Amino acid sequence: MDTNGFPTQSARTRRFTLGVPRAFTLSPDGQRVLFLRTRGPEDPSTCLWLLDGTEEQLLVAPESLGPDGLIPAAEAVRRERAREGAAGIVAFSTDTALRTVAFALNGDLWTVAVDPAAQPRKWATAGPVVDPRLDPSGARIAYVTDGSLRVINLADGNDQLVASDDDPEVSWGLAEHVAAESMGRTRGHWWSPDGTHLLATRVDQTPVQRWWISDPANPAKPPLEIPYPVAGTANALVSLHAFDLAGSATQLQWDSTAYEYLADVTWDSHGPLLTVQSRDQQTVHVLTADPTTGQTELLHEQRDPAWVELVPGTPARTAAGKLVYFEDAGETRHLTIDGQRVTPDGLQLRYVIDVSGESVLFLANDEPTECHLWLYDQDLQQLSDGPGSHDGLRAGSTLLLTSNTEAGRTFAVRRDGRPDHLITSHRATPAVAPRITWLRAGDLEIRTALLLPSWYQPGAAKLPVLMAPYGGSAMSLVMRVSAPWFYKAQWFAEAGFAVVIADGRGTPGRGPAWDKAIHHDTMSAPLEDQVTALHAAAEYCPDLDLSRVGITGWSYGGMLATTAVLRRPDVFHAAVSGAAPSEQRLYDTHWRERFLGHPDEYPEDYDRCSTINEAAKLERPLLLVHGLADDNVTAAHTLRLSAALLAAGRPHQVLPLSNATHAVRDEAAIVGLLHHELNFLKTALLVGGEHPGA
Repeated sequence: MDTNGFPTQSARTRRFTLGVPRAFTLSPDGQRVLFLRTRGPEDPSTCLWLLDGTEEQLLVAPESLGPDGLIPAAEAVRRERAREGAAGIVAFSTDTALRTVAFALNGDLWTVAVDPAAQPRKWATAGPVVDPRLDPSGARIAYVTDGSLRVINLADGNDQLVASDDDPEVSWGLAEHVAAESMGRTRGHWWSPDGTHLLATRVDQTPVQRWWISDPANPAKPPLEIPYPVAGTANALVSLHAFDLAGSATQLQWDSTAYEYLADVTWDSHGPLLTVQSRDQQTVHVLTADPTTGQTELLHEQRDPAWVELVPGTPARTAAGKLVYFEDAGETRHLTIDGQRVTPDGLQLRYVIDVSGESVLFLANDEPTECHLWLYDQDLQQLSDGPGSHDGLRAGSTLLLTSNTEAGRTFAVRRDGRPDHLITSHRATPAVAPRITWLRAGDLEIRTALLLPSWYQPGAAKLPVLMAPYGGSAMSLVMRVSAPWFYKAQWFAEAGFAVVIADGRGTPGRGPAWDKAIHHDTMSAPLEDQVTALHAAAEYCPDLDLSRVGITGWSYGGMLATTAVLRRPDVFHAAVSGAAPSEQRLYDTHWRERFLGHPDEYPEDYDRCSTINEAAKLERPLLLVHGLADDNVTAAHTLRLSAALLAAGRPHQVLPLSNATHAVRDEAAIVGLLHHELNFLKTALLVGGEHPGA
């Protein structure tokens, strides 16, 4: 293993994401596939590709359209690029027949026919383009520029203003912060199936408090103003409007005081379908809507004493109008159709991918280290097999199956009567090869991964331990997949550590009771589960040295790492905490109130889960890391924790990362951070360098 070269390789490959195909779209007959992919493992510029039959063809390369880069044309572009972490064509839209593609590049609007011989066309627009969406017929493109919603007619280039506002606090057709970051609704405008009408959000940021994110390394640069609704404060005012492109506009009506969150919008052959959620998130209403009158009717109500989960892809309707939704019953999240459960106990619904006719394509798991592709069409069928995380699309007789397993990632196109065609991946081969032992810890059978050095010999020497959890509700780490966190863990293992990764209570994939075990206390159960996993790993491998245990994590995992050394210094002897939300009142409304409630009603829960209030307990080495440009978990969290530690006389280290957001992208910062973290842990845990992997 080339452990010395791993940090640089990880940075240059964007943690092994470059060169991997993604964003697949199938034609209705399944014969053509559009997707995005860079041309190499270190090439950051994403291209648009076409698979026609069995031949992969480059449809659009960004450099053929002019200079490319990451300089945004608008704030929404900046945020989208920050999420993607790539240049080039980061998203695209198509018509239903897959004849035309629309995309934005550096604020310019482009279209291209789905034909390798076709030349892309650049369109004159009213300003920098954000989120262009082709209508299903392929005749028009809706887009947002400078907060206004516009439609361009592809027949004559006419650029029509659909909705605008003189108030700079108001924007049309874009998702507000909590929708994009916490609800999973990343868009703000939707075409009708026939392409003649639009639904669009109107977002008024006037009530929302402001963050000013500055760049201390460049004091001449003005700070960036961001509307950010922290827990307990006002959200943006969001309404939904229907437009007929002839100048008529109608606001859709619901009780937005009782249900201030617009969680989801779809428009199918039966009409608009809305999901609205109460501020306490304990009630969700699924509404049908008349786009002409604006009237809505209650189709379904869902209640939960903790919170109602927003399951991606739901609600939806079949061709016959049956509601596709979910039901939480005991320890299982079921898929339901027309109010009836169609999945068995123990099979956890994760995501509804597509509803076609009366069939439903979805993701679910009965083993939390795996996720499989399923189809319900009068009966239940599992379309993927083998350990791993599987996903896919279906059109006509074609199945596109994407699989991530311990052996790597594959992208297979399956057509009736033909051999599978594998779409090429240019992902780099990692310089380290994870050596994972899969464990189940304690009575709860906490899924746990143990990674040991390749040079380890049982009984030869004691190994210091590094716990490396995420532990939050956003994702699971202990999956039978090839993933960057396993590569990083093995790199630490080669440096002399036994690395333990565990998914405790609150992580997804084990049902509603497991998810909601953290309600009103997001730290106690997850921390207890990390201790249980550590002891289970030491029981399996007695060479783990429990007198030298470190813990590292990012975001929620960083908060868990800090909490570990504050509350359990008898177990954890050093911690690295990255981008951690240390003061719960500084995080956004929808995400934080889901777990802790409103801070005015449950102040003790916010106090209990804010590490700042326990700063005086610190007696172990602690390294705090934070990107100064982080607009999700702002650097204020770490700076306030550091101030509390200083006031309590508790030594610690702080590593600020200039111009870094919540996800660090800069190559030098990624490489330097890995080495600094390793050196800190070695020093704190008295780890020497005399081993075969040193």
